Amino acid sequence: MRAAGELVVKAALEFRVDDLEGEAIRGLVARHLRGMHEHSPPESVHAFDLRGLRDPAVTFWSVWAGETLAGMGALKQLDGGRGEIKSMRVADALVGTGVGRAILDHIVGEARRRGLTSLWLETGSSPAFAPALGLYERAGFVRCGPFDGYTDDPFSVFMTRAI
Repeated sequence: MRAAGELVVKAALEFRVDDLEGEAIRGLVARHLRGMHEHSPPESVHAFDLRGLRDPAVTFWSVWAGETLAGMGALKQLDGGRGEIKSMRVADALVGTGVGRAILDHIVGEARRRGLTSLWLETGSSPAFAPALGLYERAGFVRCGPFDGYTDDPFSVFMTRAI
């Protein structure tokens, strides 16, 4: 595990706008969806599948460390000033190496570049989501109520941040 982490620290991560056609990225999206369903009831899973990630309002990035798929993330434009972080996932072998923070920083930077003034997200509330919640809190996100069509759900945590 440490060797993989050292690889990521030493190698520059490359963010690619992705068409979701590659086998590796399709596998990571499927892994992400399986993980969401392992820790939340079906009606509380809001992660996008391939179809949702291809929505014109969504920009999807795959993240690479050399030839290794390191993770993925997406930004959904909600309106002229707000965006939603969707489908952030780090490859299992690279969890805890800083890739998640790099993905989050990339999405925040892209949102700023687009002139957005706030970012929003929904994530799970079970213990399995504690690392994600910690990441978002360290990055300045605060808990809020449901937004953009979401409803109160004990399996969801809603967060926002001005940018």
